[in-house]
Amino acid sequence: MQIRLESAKRLGRKLGLNEEKGFAVAIFLALLIVSVAVLSYFVWFSPPAEPYNSIYLLDSHNKALDYPETLVAKQNSTFNVYVDVENHLGNTASYQLQIKITKNLSTFPIDVPPSIVYEINGLENGKTGEKMATITENEVGSYSVVFELWQQDLAGTFEFTHNYCVLNIQVIN
Repeated sequence: MQIRLESAKRLGRKLGLNEEKGFAVAIFLALLIVSVAVLSYFVWFSPPAEPYNSIYLLDSHNKALDYPETLVAKQNSTFNVYVDVENHLGNTASYQLQIKITKNLSTFPIDVPPSIVYEINGLENGKTGEKMATITENEVGSYSVVFELWQQDLAGTFEFTHNYCVLNIQVIN
């Protein structure tokens, strides 16, 4: 044991380490070992990502900036938004996009018949399907335009994915 200690001291002197510098090197090495151990854990033992799908809205310029808020009845009562659906389920999926207009926003899915229905069939994993939705409302009042995402199951029926977007609009005279 004494021989190893002397060898370590000799090596330290050759490297120009004194007691203070040796302490700093020891702390650095300890932090390096802990960092490598933590990183290794997350690389080898991290759980796989959960499969998901998502829906989002973009304005008429394909940006998430300038959504319509106020419409003028029977004059400027129509607007366009892009509705994008992303598939990250690990396989190809088919979707239905239901657009519903309501004055009373309650629980989801909204218990109102859809005004517009779009289908996105055979959307591959990792891909995005995009539809331009044209919405018109001529009745004066405050409305919520709800974009609900429904996914087709193995039996061919559509189930609500609990993914939705809400766009609030005001229609004036």
